Formats: sequence, structure tokens, C-alpha cells
Amino acid sequence: MKKDRIQRHTERPRDEVYWRAVQSRDRGADGAFVYAVRSTGIYCRPSCPSRKPRREQVVFFPLPEVAEQQGFRACRRCRPHAGRLQDPRAEAVARICRQIDSQVRTESDDDDNSRLTLAALGAGVGMGPHQLERAFRRVMGITPRQYADAQRMRRLKSSLKKGDDVTTALYDAGYSSSSRLYERSPSQLGMTPATYRRGGAGMQIHYTIVASPLGRLLVAATERGISALYLGEKDAPLESALRREYPRAEIDSDSAGSKNLGGWLSKILAHLRGKEPHLDLPTDVQATAFRRHVWEELKRIPYGATRTYTEIARAIGHPSAIRAVARACATNPVSIVVPCHRVVRADGNLAGYRWGLDRKRTLLEHEAAGAGTKRVNSAKA
Repeated sequence: MKKDRIQRHTERPRDEVYWRAVQSRDRGADGAFVYAVRSTGIYCRPSCPSRKPRREQVVFFPLPEVAEQQGFRACRRCRPHAGRLQDPRAEAVARICRQIDSQVRTESDDDDNSRLTLAALGAGVGMGPHQLERAFRRVMGITPRQYADAQRMRRLKSSLKKGDDVTTALYDAGYSSSSRLYERSPSQLGMTPATYRRGGAGMQIHYTIVASPLGRLLVAATERGISALYLGEKDAPLESALRREYPRAEIDSDSAGSKNLGGWLSKILAHLRGKEPHLDLPTDVQATAFRRHVWEELKRIPYGATRTYTEIARAIGHPSAIRAVARACATNPVSIVVPCHRVVRADGNLAGYRWGLDRKRTLLEHEAAGAGTKRVNSAKA
């Protein structure tokens, strides 16, 4: 495949062209993209000789670093990191990622505050600060600083999983002090480092299930924020789903509702009844930097409005990551609080929703009516 071969097929969706390259193991497509397989957690170059995956298991990324940000591991057989990228802009971003990785491995977070500037990073690839930031966000979906923070947190998680004590792990990962780590751990780990080291064992989650305008509503939370919000018909499946989500946590029913949980629950119920349109509650969940970025953008969608998956991808500076945005919506454990129901297909029709299209339609119509806006298209996808 020549450098511009994919671009010439504008009449077909980009992913279809990529998929054909994977099926034919097209060496000419190497460097244009990588593909990842959800069932194995591995990403490969298009010419990889490994067994062909099923199409529904495949997602495409512009370069290896983006796949790794989504939690995929490089294939040891085809070594997708080797070789140059076809897109000069993506190659420049990849070089910057390698530079950041090197600095994260050798310097503390205090040191790289002065070293990881846009001007310093851009000088090595011939880009100005604004040009670099636009290119980085377009390819990676996050800023260079967010990438550096995510890589440092990744090193910390790896050390904790190997069994290193928290002190050793935090200094090996480059944190200059325990306070610098603990101030970031709620948003990036979803729990304290010590709890993460035990695989979530000891995480205290309290939940309650009540009736709501959308059926049975389960709300679960730690002292830091909401960890799950599920909707359904019966209590038992909701409880089972919560335990699958947090298999090693200490989970207790709290029918009376503790101070935080009870207050948050009241606000959620008021929101569902149209009495509190602007819902802004703390959350305590684990997610990749990319998914956090998507969820932050979802929270910016006004009450009564909708956005398409394409619009969200563009808003986060990663216009080609439409499928990844859809995946972030599908894996959102705190629906309503993070309003993934406000994302629809480009034609205005409803796409999949974890709690059913009928609930999604009801939510959108209720919000649209409450905001005095035009009702959304209620046709099914």
C-alpha cells in the first residue's frame, strides 16, 4: 500500500480500508496504522502473520503509543514499534512520545516540570509550541503533559502489581514525594496506591438500590465519589454486576444511605425527575487517560442537547478515534453522572446503550422537553 493509498479511498470508510489491509496482510500498510484485538489485548502491524481476528474484535489506531494508552500490549511476533511511520506528523508525535518516556524513566515529576515544555519538545521535531500541541492532541487525543502523567502512573501501577512496596514504587516511577502521588491517586488510580497494590482488596464500596423513573437504580460509592450507577428491572442482576466490576473490593449494602451516598442519591433522583438538570457529582473510577478525556467531554454536553460520536472525537482533538469514543461510552460505569446517553449516531438515531435503548430514548426525550429543545430522533439504530 502506498503512502496515500488509504486516503484515495475516500468513498469508503477508513476502517474498511484498514480492515482489507489486515485481511491481506499488506506490508505496504505497515506504518500507516496498527490494529488491536480486544479479546487478546494485543496490537499488531497490518502485515502480522498471526491468526486473523474477527472483525468485531478489532479496533484501529494511528500509532502504537495510542494503542498502549488504551491498555493494549505490543505483539512480540510482528514488533509493531519497529520501522518508520508513513505520516510525518504521526512520526513526529511518536518521537515526542519516546522522548517523554525517556524523561519519565530518568527524572522526577519536579524535574520534568521544567523539561517537558511544549517549546522544548517541539524544538526536536521542528515544530512550534502551538503546532506541536495541535498535532499531539490530534494523534494522541491528549496533551503531552497528560501523556507524561499517564506514563508515570503506568510505571507506578506496574511496580505495584509486581509487589513492590508503595515507597519503592513511587520513587521508581519518578514521583518526587508521596504527597505528589497521593494528590493524584484518586483521579488516576481510583483508590489509594496501597489499595491498588492489593488488587483493589480493601476498597470500601457501599451501595443502595431504589426505585426510580427508569426502573431499579443502583448507586455505589466510596468516600471519594460514585463508583457505579446501574439501571435495571431487578435487584439481583444489578448487585451481581457491581461485584463483577469490583471483584476484590469490600462491598456492603447501605439501604439507609450514609451521609455521602444518601446525598448523592437524592441529587441523582432529583435529576431523573427533571428537578436538578445540572448534575455535578464526584466519581471514583479507574480509567485510561483517553477514557477520562472522553468522559470529561461528555460532562460538557448541556442538559437537553446531544452530540455525535464524531463530534466528541473532534472535540477531544482525535477525530479518527470514533470507535474508541464509542467504546469509552460503552464502558462508562457511572452513567447519568457521566451522561453517555447524550451521544447519538451521525444520523440522529440512537446507538447502543448499556441499560437499553428504551431508557436512552426516555432520558433524551425527558431532557429535551425539560430544556425546551427539539425532541431527539427516537428511531432505533
